[in-house]
Amino acid sequence: MAGTDRRQAQGRRQAKTEAADFAAPGGPAIILVRPQLGENIGTAARAMLNCGLMDLRLVAPRDGWPNVKALNAASGADAVIGGARIFDTVAEAVAELDMVYATTARDREMVKPVLSPRQEAENLRRAPAASAGILFGPERSGLDNDDVVLADAIIEVALNPAFASLNLAQAVLIISYEWCAAAGEAAPERLPASPAPAASKKEILNFFDMLEGELDARSFYPTAAMRPKMTRNMRNLFQRIQLSHQDVQSLFGIVKSLTRPPPSEGGKD
Repeated sequence: MAGTDRRQAQGRRQAKTEAADFAAPGGPAIILVRPQLGENIGTAARAMLNCGLMDLRLVAPRDGWPNVKALNAASGADAVIGGARIFDTVAEAVAELDMVYATTARDREMVKPVLSPRQEAENLRRAPAASAGILFGPERSGLDNDDVVLADAIIEVALNPAFASLNLAQAVLIISYEWCAAAGEAAPERLPASPAPAASKKEILNFFDMLEGELDARSFYPTAAMRPKMTRNMRNLFQRIQLSHQDVQSLFGIVKSLTRPPPSEGGKD
């Protein structure tokens, strides 16, 4: 019996290794923002590995990390749980990504492209070199507006409007499945011979920090209460442009130039 148990354990370990080996490189990062229950993290990791995704990022998990309940609920997706990366903020979690999507069921009053899970998956398959991430909010409340503003587009799942609530693992599975299913369906997109490299989220966030700091210094915001909404509107404006690395460098230069005092006009009568 002991020998049988050992063979079964070896078989389970081999199956886990093969499942992780199957995972295709280049898939989007799954970013769970302030997740509350370890069991939900584990079942989300299981859904990811079902569809060949490995990059799990956790932003400020409520019950800390590592989490035994998450590992147990993963049901063999140990490689996903073991490779999870922990971040304090959403900005840190998306810093090196080129494209970020936010999952939400609520109207955010933000002007952003709204895609179905299938449209999002087809976009990613047409541009496999892009580094992308998908934000999922806390189980109870979903993403905050300040989280959503960091995204380039919103993903909405068409469900029964009278009962549209999904648990975290269900939401992750729907998005992950569409990415997996789109593997052979998206036609390659014709790109320019030398496309301009996209700006990373870190570069864009650094520009936002500089711009907003200079606006603060010049009393741009009429009241403190209006500042958050005005800031989100400005960030959304720049996010819609899909800035390149060179675009961000140019914007840095423009703001720096405008914040310098004008040249002296001495010598003129």
